[in-house]
Amino acid sequence: MTYGSRYGREAMSKVDTAWLRMEKPTNLMMITGVLMFGQRLSITALRQLIGERFLAFRRFRQKAVDAGTSCHWETDADFDLEWHVRLTALPGEAGTAELQRLVSQLASTALDHSKPLWQFHLVENYNGGSALIARVHHCYADGIALVQVLLSLTDVSPEPAPDENLADAWLKQDGDRITRRFFYPGRRQVDQAMKLGGRVLDGSRALYRDPGLATVIAREGGEIARELAQALTLSDDPPTALKRPLGVIKRCAWAEPLSLDEVKTVGRVLGCTVNDVLLACAAGALRDYLVERDEDPDGLILRATVPVNLRPLEHAKKLGNHFGLVFLELPVGQANPVARVLAVAENMNRIKSSRQALMTFGALATLGMTPTPVQRIALDIFSRKASAVATNVPGPQMPLYLAGAPITEFMFWVPQTGGIGVGLSILSYQGRVHFGLIADAKSIPDPGWVARRFARQFETLIYAVLMEDWNGSIQPGDVQDTLRRLSAIA
Repeated sequence: MTYGSRYGREAMSKVDTAWLRMEKPTNLMMITGVLMFGQRLSITALRQLIGERFLAFRRFRQKAVDAGTSCHWETDADFDLEWHVRLTALPGEAGTAELQRLVSQLASTALDHSKPLWQFHLVENYNGGSALIARVHHCYADGIALVQVLLSLTDVSPEPAPDENLADAWLKQDGDRITRRFFYPGRRQVDQAMKLGGRVLDGSRALYRDPGLATVIAREGGEIARELAQALTLSDDPPTALKRPLGVIKRCAWAEPLSLDEVKTVGRVLGCTVNDVLLACAAGALRDYLVERDEDPDGLILRATVPVNLRPLEHAKKLGNHFGLVFLELPVGQANPVARVLAVAENMNRIKSSRQALMTFGALATLGMTPTPVQRIALDIFSRKASAVATNVPGPQMPLYLAGAPITEFMFWVPQTGGIGVGLSILSYQGRVHFGLIADAKSIPDPGWVARRFARQFETLIYAVLMEDWNGSIQPGDVQDTLRRLSAIA
């Protein structure tokens, strides 16, 4: 029997404990997601769906309790679904600017620790449809698991699939039944579309498919120790506008989505992955921002911490945190967009053979056993070595519906840790790539400016690829004509 289960309590894992205790006013440990819908969604239908599917995971009825010497999960005797699933409205035109402002406010507002640490906020009227903002504390699960949980609320048609015992279905070890339950009849497409996360680091993730975590860490102990020593000796990221002391206000923005096929075309021409292309565009957008702030970025390299899934996909539904972090060098100082992509690809290839993700997972587990002041010191040391957190999740490529309403856009942001104040989010859905940015207001007062530069960077890249322009002098013109010519080359 799990510790205290007869009293509605369960011991919290050491890694989950670390994420619970990381929270501070300047960096709230929330994963924030936004879904937009092509038609109106009612609060009644949403609450019924959350009650049936989201609460099939009993963890979401539990509070995260820090008892000082240890942390545990405790069933909330006063659980109130209406408090967790709330109706709100946007002022003025109820458009993108107003929604971004609301998401920013919620991302800056802590969840109530006297209750289970999650909330859904329904905006019934947004651009002729609706929008849904989800906030879940990181101690409940990592981003990969929570994206899966959010997808468990969806169907592939306006009419939901026949009901099944969701708690049992999602905790099965064979992901096949889970896929059939939520995505029948689009099974084959989903098998491809649901390979979320960890793609760029299959070598590290493969270590977790057969042996247990403890066995792997023991076997890899020497390499992990070397990775830890190297991480501790990394220089701090250079001081820029992105590394200001943090405040308590966060701001969110997102760009107009790109065509995933167009990104793939550019990647094929360069012999790089979609991930390489998108992260290079993000680095270019940050470069533009530094130039706008009258900073000279030439030759500058900034690091981003990138979450890496450390468990087989079918185990993501078990919640909890089971991932590591790697330090990725972003060539912000490279002016040429093609050279920037190639540099990102080289950096990613170097990470593939490392044990950085294992090292950070082990470090988080160790921190979960230490007093909070020790955790804060360790996090500060690591966060000084990066300027951003970057996530890239390949999402479903077929249209999805939630409570009968079609989802048109879907994105999320993971929290930043320590003194990091910038979060980059890339998520593909239904053939389009969505780029979002969350930033401390002291670092980037207007993240929308940076988000708009993301698409501009991609346009500049495809022209540079076509013209073999290594001087970065070509400016965008007829994008569609350029892409047709690129497709012929690919």
